[in-house]
Amino acid sequence: MARAGLAELSAFVAIAQQGSFSAAARAIGVTPSALSHTMRALEARLNVRLFNRTTRSIALTEAGEQLLRRAAPAIEDLEDAVNEVTSAQHRPSGSIRISCSENAAKPLVQHVLPKFLGQYPDIHVEFVVDTRLVDIVAGGFDAGIRVLDDVPRDMIAVRFGPDMQFAAVASPEYLQKNGVPKSPDDLLAHRCIRFRFDSGALYRWELEHRGKRVTIDVQGPMTLGNMNLMVEAALAGIGIAWVPVSLVAGHLSAARLVHLLPQWSPSFAGLCLYYPSNRHPPPALRLFAEAVRAWGRDAG
Repeated sequence: MARAGLAELSAFVAIAQQGSFSAAARAIGVTPSALSHTMRALEARLNVRLFNRTTRSIALTEAGEQLLRRAAPAIEDLEDAVNEVTSAQHRPSGSIRISCSENAAKPLVQHVLPKFLGQYPDIHVEFVVDTRLVDIVAGGFDAGIRVLDDVPRDMIAVRFGPDMQFAAVASPEYLQKNGVPKSPDDLLAHRCIRFRFDSGALYRWELEHRGKRVTIDVQGPMTLGNMNLMVEAALAGIGIAWVPVSLVAGHLSAARLVHLLPQWSPSFAGLCLYYPSNRHPPPALRLFAEAVRAWGRDAG
C-alpha cells in the first residue's frame, strides 16, 4: 500500500490552498524547487497526478481534489493538537484564518482585536476579504463572518453587533436634479449604483414593507464591488446606493445623504463569527470566539 508522509501531505495542502508553488513555499519556509520535488515524489509514490501544471498556473486534478477534502481537515486537526499541547504548557499561540467581507471585519478590528492581540501576543489573526459566500471548510478557513441568516446550520455562530438595516440613499444634489422616488418601482427610472459580488453575480435590491417584499433589478451608470466605494459614489452625486445604514449614519445625520423610501428599508439579523460544530476548536479560535462573544454581549 502506498504511504504518504505528514510533511508531504502538509506541503500538498499548502500548495492547494495557496494556489501556487511559490506562495506555498513562502508560507511554509522552503524553496519552490524543493516543494516541487516533494510533490513529484508524492505523486510517484501514490502513482497518481495531483496537479495539472502550466507555466502560469496550477489546478487540482480530480484525484487531487479528493485527497484535499480528506487531508486538509486531518492536517488541521493535527496542527490544532500540537498548538493545544503547546498552549497548555506555555502561553496561547496559533493562527486564525477568517473569511469575511471588509465591513464585517471592521467592528472586530476596531473593538475586539486591540485588546485580544495585546492579551495574546503569540496568536496571529488573518482576515481574508471576499464578498462570496465561501465554504470555510473546503477553503481551509478556521472561521467566517456572515449575517446570521446566511450561516450554515451545522456551524456554531457567535452573534455580535446589532441587526443590520439596508437603505437607499442619495445626495441632495442628485435628488434636486432627478427627483425623489416615491415607491420601489420609481427606482427603475433612476440612476442607481449597482453591487457585484466576487462571484460575478449582480445584487438585486430587496425592499420590504409590512411583510411585502419587492426585488428590484435596478440600472445605472456604475457597478462596484465595495460598499464603501458605493457610499462615496452616492456622496459624489452619481446615483442612488443601496447600503447598510451603519455605513451612512453620519452622512444621514449631517444631511450629506438622504434616506429614501425609509418605510421599505428591511432589517436582517446581525453579524456572526461562525465555525464548524463537529470539530473541537483550537485554543486560539476558542479564545477569539470568547472575546467576540463578550464584546457582543457588552455592546448589546
